[in-house]
Amino acid sequence: MAYEATGRLHEIFDEQQVSEKFRKREFVLEVQDGQYPEHIKFQMVQDKTALIDPYKIGDEVKVTFNLRGRGFNKNGQMLYFTNLEAWRIESAAGGAAPAGGGYSQQAAPAPRAAAPAANQNPNLRAQPAAPIAGDDDNDLPF
Repeated sequence: MAYEATGRLHEIFDEQQVSEKFRKREFVLEVQDGQYPEHIKFQMVQDKTALIDPYKIGDEVKVTFNLRGRGFNKNGQMLYFTNLEAWRIESAAGGAAPAGGGYSQQAAPAPRAAAPAANQNPNLRAQPAAPIAGDDDNDLPF
């Protein structure tokens, strides 16, 4: 399931070569959530690590990402971790990379969600997984 977050780039880290076949790059997005901002760390992996190159700290961006989680056994105890894996970054203002940037959009656009509920953060929302059934499929009496 794809998610979106909109905010200000707070920090951009260098690319890390984790193993011979795996590389990643992380960045932090500052998202307004009520009175205090949230600092959310995302990661990009493999060929997506350069997506952040056209942007600088302070830029307003929209990040499309997947929520990933894994478990592993360490000394007989199961431990779990979660990653926010970014796969698209675009300017929050116009949807394009800043002038002079080498960013090209390769992924297909994700479907847009309806307006978030009142108790949800409008800067962080899930995309719908499937269409809602119409009245034809509803056999409830009300």
